[in-house]
Amino acid sequence: MLGNFTFCNPTRLYFGKGAVEHLKEELPKYGKNVLLVYGGGSIKKNGIYDAVTQILKECGKTVTEDAGVMPNPTVEKLYEGVQRARQSKADLILAVGGGSVCDYAKAVSVSVHCDEDPWDKYFIRFEEPTCPIVPVACVLTMVGTGSEMNGGSVITNYEQKLKIGHVFGTQVFPKFSVLDPTYTFTLPKYQMISGIYDIFNHICEQYFSGTDDNTSDYLSEGLMRSVIHSSRIAVKDPADYEARSNIMWTATWALNTLVAMGKDTDWEVHMLGQAVGAHTDATHGMTLAAVSMAYYRHILPYGLARFRRFAVNVWDVDPAGKTDEQIAREGLAAMESWMKELGLVMHLKELGVNEGMLDGLVKSTLVMQGGYKVLTEGEIRAIFEESL
Repeated sequence: MLGNFTFCNPTRLYFGKGAVEHLKEELPKYGKNVLLVYGGGSIKKNGIYDAVTQILKECGKTVTEDAGVMPNPTVEKLYEGVQRARQSKADLILAVGGGSVCDYAKAVSVSVHCDEDPWDKYFIRFEEPTCPIVPVACVLTMVGTGSEMNGGSVITNYEQKLKIGHVFGTQVFPKFSVLDPTYTFTLPKYQMISGIYDIFNHICEQYFSGTDDNTSDYLSEGLMRSVIHSSRIAVKDPADYEARSNIMWTATWALNTLVAMGKDTDWEVHMLGQAVGAHTDATHGMTLAAVSMAYYRHILPYGLARFRRFAVNVWDVDPAGKTDEQIAREGLAAMESWMKELGLVMHLKELGVNEGMLDGLVKSTLVMQGGYKVLTEGEIRAIFEESL
């Protein structure tokens, strides 16, 4: 039965070629001081930095830059960003980059006026902000996380070997986001396919839960089919506008809370992958890819009906003359073949994991309650072993 829920997504999206021009409409709504957040500097090579800073200048903004946000933003970087935002009296945090930059901007936004340690408050105790929040906006340059239209923020603490996400309420959602598919064209293939799998797994994490007839699951199947189709085109021609547009738009819908409505949702693949990230600093989407097949094969017997449906409705497996388990396993095999076709990492050893790290990985893995099987420590270890 569909559970009770309240759906609200306050983020305004501007989508398409030249969408950055809409900054001219939005920036006047905020104060003078802007903290411009970005990553390693690729936006300076591809012209996006110049386009954004020119508009900031035209709008009369005083800009303080916070560069160097890493793919797995650290707690130390968070503290640094908070200091920059405080010193500049930031009225708006403008994140220009991929999901990590957007995630980081949201973490800074709830921490600027917080009188407690934000790591402890938000990422250990999972509390909501009780202080004023500096508004965030995003100009997206890489797709995958859906961070441009949700309250998610993931921060890594390498000292504690923890990579933890906090899904904040709608008050932390970006006020607006700019999505121009052409901004993603210059991404290296490794980053592109990593983002594609992140999108796909976000949908899986919500799809593989529950046993009811839920509208969200029909939406998820359509989104997954779209990702599969467009990914095959984008791998062959990264500048195919239609494919990259569909991937970008699907990434947003995959995690803007819509398809989670009325569902428990799983998220254990993300917990396994984030544990790997905390120990290796590996690319997020690749950590998910490396653990997915072992995890899904492990929980398949507990959610057999849904895995059968996945095989038939997403992968077009012909069910004639086969048992439900045969159908379900054929679906996972089709998924694995697609992952290999894209060139995703399929084994943890490719990410630098070895057997001596297994105890630490198990310890760093948070156990979720919403999937078809709540994992024991032994099962977590077995999944990591199989993923090696």
